[in-house]
Amino acid sequence: MAREHNHPHEQRHDHQEHGRPGHTHGVVDATIMASARGLWALTWSFAGLLATGLLQLAVVALSGSVALLADTIHNFADAATAIPLGIAFVLQRRPPSRRFTYGLGRVEDLAGLAIVATIFASAVAAAWESLARLLEPRPVTMLGAVMAASVIGFLGNEAVAIFRIRVGRQIGSAALVADGYHARVDGWTSLAVLVGALGVWAGFPIADPVVGLLISLAIFAIVWQSAREMVVRTLDGIDPVLLETIEHAAQRVDGVEGVSEARARWVGHELYLELNVTVPAHRSVEDGHAVATEVRHQLLHHVPHLTSVIVHVDPSGKSGERHHRIAQHQHGDLPPHAHP
Repeated sequence: MAREHNHPHEQRHDHQEHGRPGHTHGVVDATIMASARGLWALTWSFAGLLATGLLQLAVVALSGSVALLADTIHNFADAATAIPLGIAFVLQRRPPSRRFTYGLGRVEDLAGLAIVATIFASAVAAAWESLARLLEPRPVTMLGAVMAASVIGFLGNEAVAIFRIRVGRQIGSAALVADGYHARVDGWTSLAVLVGALGVWAGFPIADPVVGLLISLAIFAIVWQSAREMVVRTLDGIDPVLLETIEHAAQRVDGVEGVSEARARWVGHELYLELNVTVPAHRSVEDGHAVATEVRHQLLHHVPHLTSVIVHVDPSGKSGERHHRIAQHQHGDLPPHAHP
C-alpha cells in the first residue's frame, strides 16, 4: 500500500516537455493570498457599510423613522461582522504548529457563528424598537430624506453584496459568501423603508413601525439561513455534487480501477480530502505511488480550493477500509481484541 501525502511546501510541476509552460501548486502561498484577498474585501465593504450607516443615522435623528432606525441598526451590525471574520483571516495565515497541526482555519467557522449571533442581536434590537413605536406612535418627519436614505442603503448594501460574494467564491469562504448574501437581503430591507415612508406620506403613520417589524422578521430569516450553512460546515458537511466531482476526476487517472470512500471537509476556506483508489494488484509500490501522485495532481486541477490530499492505494479485490481491519488476536496475557 502507498500513501500520497500533502506537503506544506510548494509542489512544482514542469510541463515544458509537453509544450506547455510550467505551473505551481503552492499550498501555503495560496492560503496566504486567499486570506489577504478576504481581508481586502472585508476592509472595503466595512468602510462602505459604515459610511452608509452613519448617513442613515443622521437621517434617523432628524426624522424619527423607526423603520429607518431598524435598517440602520442592521447596517451597523453588518459592518461589525467584518471584525471577527477579519481576525479569522489574520489567524489563518499562521503556519501549522505542534498543537494546531492543521493550522487555524477553523477560526473562520467560529467567526461565521459569531456573525450569526451578531445578526440575531440586531434583529432583536430592531424588533424591540419597532414594537415600542407601534405601541406609542410618534410622528415621522423629513419623509424625502428618509426615502433618499433608504435608496442609499439599498445601493450601499448591493455593492457590498456583489463584492463579498465574488471574493468569497474566489477564495472558497462560506462565511464571506453568506455575509454577501446577507448584505443583498439587507438592500431589499432598505427599500422596505421607502415603502414605509410612502405609507406615512399617504396618511398611514402606522406603516413606519409595521415596516420596521417586517424588516426584523426578514433579519430573523437571514439568521436561520446563515446559521444552517455555518453549522453544516462546522459539522464537516460537504456538497454531494462536489464529492462526485472529486470521484470523477480521480477515476479518470490512468491506472486507477476504482475510487472508494472519498471523504472531504472544509477547514475555513480550504478543502481537505482523503480517498482510496484501487490499482492492479501486480503493480509495484513505486507504480502505486506514481498513480497516487497523478491522482493528487488531477484533483488539484479540477477541485477548487483544494489544499490537502491524502490518497490511499489499494490492490484489486481489497478496496476500502473494511479490508484494513485487523481480526481478533491476542498479545500475551491480554484479552483477545480486534481493530476496526
